[in-house]
Amino acid sequence: MSDGFEFCDALGPTKVIHVYEPTINLLGILVVDNTAAGPSIGGLRMAPDVSVRECFRLARAMTLKNAAAGLPHGGGKSVLFGDPKMPAEQKEELIRAFAQALRGNRDYIFGPDMGTNEVCMAWVRDEIGVSVGLPREIGGIPLDEIGATGWGLYHAARIAAQHSDIDLQGARVVVQGFGAVGKHAARFLTHAGAILVGASDSQGMISNPLGLDVQQLIAHKENGHSLGTFANGQTGEPDNVVDIECDIWIPAARPDVINENNVERLNTRIMIQGANIPCTASAEERLYQRGILVIPDFIANAGGVICAAMEYQGSTQSAALQAIEEKIANNTEEVLTLAKQENLAPRQAATQMAEKRVRNAMTYRRFSSFSNAPNYS
Repeated sequence: MSDGFEFCDALGPTKVIHVYEPTINLLGILVVDNTAAGPSIGGLRMAPDVSVRECFRLARAMTLKNAAAGLPHGGGKSVLFGDPKMPAEQKEELIRAFAQALRGNRDYIFGPDMGTNEVCMAWVRDEIGVSVGLPREIGGIPLDEIGATGWGLYHAARIAAQHSDIDLQGARVVVQGFGAVGKHAARFLTHAGAILVGASDSQGMISNPLGLDVQQLIAHKENGHSLGTFANGQTGEPDNVVDIECDIWIPAARPDVINENNVERLNTRIMIQGANIPCTASAEERLYQRGILVIPDFIANAGGVICAAMEYQGSTQSAALQAIEEKIANNTEEVLTLAKQENLAPRQAATQMAEKRVRNAMTYRRFSSFSNAPNYS
């Protein structure tokens, strides 16, 4: 049960809760990291191999992400053990039960994450009254549908390309994890003139140095097919996506996909981190040594949580998209400027910037109190 507690420090976590209900095979974890800026907001992740350690790391990433984005929210994360492709009625039962078990925790707002979506958030809202990333029909801004995170990745890539003397027109892009985040990032980047030369999902990989048709690829996925069965290119195992030469490489799947075992294989000039914690710390340090520009996860992929926070405040979809563009472009520029001025890796610069904002927020609070917590019905 102590797994992950090496991450405890002056910023958090405020609270760790384990939920277990054997009659329905429910096992879940909530980590509320820091609430100095306001109630924590973070996604509910569902996967068969989640862990306390992963939840700790993701919750801290949310603290830094929300602080960097200037949102009135702290960071938190929840995870459920299970296959997200389980029968819908079983998944609904687990998520509703998990929400009920956490009903009294007024310092955490559920949002969608890997393995969950706006329908899942509607179930949570029905149970406890508060969640974000809701379906449009009940007042939400469906962030996966509009590609909120991918929209932010595009603007992070745009600024990073300027700092690397890369013209987005004709820039070669690879997306590892062609799901709700990755497909939209590819869509926005290719609309700006970039060329998608490789992509992968959990079952396969497709590459074509002349370019892949993003809309055809999206349709192929939405029809239930793996990228490894797409006709227009060279197919392979999912891990082969690491080897594709490109200008911009976007990890948009699981944590630690780039690690000590494959970091030397990566052949890119820029990494825009669409997934949370997609690199081990040592692998990211090695990328820095190799001169590969890495835009950290909590800077680049904040579009989803910015959209969620705007929804929580009652804003419109157009206002949310504008806020994503402004905040992520400005933060990417600030981080890269600071990194250059102080000879820091971008993650060091980003962490320094975000932690300063968290600590400033903490000076206004007696403790990490919950006076800004949502009012569950």
